[in-house]
Amino acid sequence: MDEKKLALIFKALGDENRITIVNLLWDGEMSARRLLSAMSISQSTLSHHMKILCDSGIVVSRKVGTWTYYKVSMEGVKVLQDYLAHLSRARKICLENLIYDEPCR
Repeated sequence: MDEKKLALIFKALGDENRITIVNLLWDGEMSARRLLSAMSISQSTLSHHMKILCDSGIVVSRKVGTWTYYKVSMEGVKVLQDYLAHLSRARKICLENLIYDEPCR
């Protein structure tokens, strides 16, 4: 498990504007221009959030001429899903151990 990558993803998702952006991108690729029109933030604020999202791997971008298009990275989502599934399994095992008076590991 890559703790550094997970920390970047959780940091990226630790801001409500970035969660809104991911929710908007969940339906498909969007241009920066379209994201700006969907949100009440400045170009520089959007650029800041997109850098954090892209650096975390949860969003990827591509340039077409002068426009940048963004979409959710399924690879980044898989890292997050795998970690959450791991936590879910660990909790289940811990709860089962508590039932039988065994310490959680």
